[in-house]
Amino acid sequence: MENFITMRNICKNYIGVQALKDVDFSLRHGEIHCLVGGNGSGKSTLIKVLSGVVKPEPGAEIIIDGKVFSHLSVQDSIDQGIRVIYQDLALFPNLSIKENIAFFLYGETKSPIVDWKMVDQRARAAMEIIGLTINPDRKVGSLTIAEQQLVEITRSLVGELKLLILDEPTASLTRKEVNALFEAIYKLQERGISSMFVSHKMNEIFEIAEKVTVIRDGEIIGVYPPAELDDEKLVFLMTGKSFQTEPPEPIQGDPGNILETRALTKAGEFENVSISVKKGEIVGITGLLGAGRTELALSIFGMNHADSGEIFIDGKKQDISSNVVARKLGIAYVPEDRLSQGVILDQPIIENLTVTVFDKFVDKFGLMNMKKRRSEAGQMVDDLLMKISSLDAPMRTLSGGNQQKGVLAKWLATEPKILILDEPTVGIDVYAKNSVYELIKELAKEGMGIILISDEILEVLSNCHRVLVMQQGQIVYELTPGPDSADELLEKFNLA
Repeated sequence: MENFITMRNICKNYIGVQALKDVDFSLRHGEIHCLVGGNGSGKSTLIKVLSGVVKPEPGAEIIIDGKVFSHLSVQDSIDQGIRVIYQDLALFPNLSIKENIAFFLYGETKSPIVDWKMVDQRARAAMEIIGLTINPDRKVGSLTIAEQQLVEITRSLVGELKLLILDEPTASLTRKEVNALFEAIYKLQERGISSMFVSHKMNEIFEIAEKVTVIRDGEIIGVYPPAELDDEKLVFLMTGKSFQTEPPEPIQGDPGNILETRALTKAGEFENVSISVKKGEIVGITGLLGAGRTELALSIFGMNHADSGEIFIDGKKQDISSNVVARKLGIAYVPEDRLSQGVILDQPIIENLTVTVFDKFVDKFGLMNMKKRRSEAGQMVDDLLMKISSLDAPMRTLSGGNQQKGVLAKWLATEPKILILDEPTVGIDVYAKNSVYELIKELAKEGMGIILISDEILEVLSNCHRVLVMQQGQIVYELTPGPDSADELLEKFNLA
């Protein structure tokens, strides 16, 4: 296969940061190529150069099907058949699924009247490729994050597609949905369409890739066939470091429950949920998306009041009517959807990191101690290995993974006694994941009770004292992680 795309001498400088350094990259027709690297390594910048969103420094050369460009505009990229699915979705929540999918077709005719029959046909044809069976007339705003992700992917299949770039596309998908996505990629390959796949999930990289390009600190480290790599080698290439994940230390004695729910019920979301978390215990909750995990977490945090049931904090019954009450009780919640619930994109990083503890930096005269505030924000950045150019830069300038770390940092700043983590490592690279895991275990050792919600089975099995399986709004199984736990969950619940 000849190269579809060749990129040479790609450089990009921002104030204080060289995002890309003399990058050379190539992709063949019909090739499935994985681009891997840590947060802030330059992956997203390289994708944005290829999609026309970012203009490289002078001297760059981009060759697409023999046509030479010094840089691409967004329209150039679209005209060359390049479509990108970014980590952060770009859908219209007030429009239907079919309207979102067929959005780029509206300009195909000069008529001011929308051909709804054509919209419906083209949308259904694209949905069929990926196996999306949702009613195309449903509003996108009513869908789960996983369903919205699939709509975004399906939309890219409409029109003249030659290269599909997927930036962390499976972060919110179940294994069944991942399988459907991979099947769609293979179908595209049969039609000569290339795919560029970005993921922090090792198993997915080895499963789907024909080639793997590793980028670190803005430079290409190498291009490898998957057969030459394993988890350990790939992690080392991405980070320059090696590490091992250790299970949490056993809880000594019986420290008592810090959190308990009894028969907690919310119609249509979860039913009769009774769980407990001891001081210093990490309890994992897993299960397929839509099982009610997030709804349960939001109920404990006071943002989704249950219809019935009871919540006890340190043995005392509490009516957690709002997140303000929850915070006063020492509960913190790191949400799954960072964009709508976790960050203020246009505000400076320092504002985002300290917004939960604003009063901490105000002295008795009502004046802000900026030196103390900046010092503590800087310490948060160091503790969570965040890559930033400046504390005063807008939050939107950070990669998705670094934004996620910022959300975690701002809630840890409240020094909670109960920490609820809803998919806390989505979009975070393997080295940063390990730092988060180690931090969670250290917090547990200090007596914090932690709920870790994740659909990554190995994540909960490797980092939790107990694991609960949630299915259709109910807790249906409990286990203590052991050598055969992954196989057990796969056999019983098809979780893996």
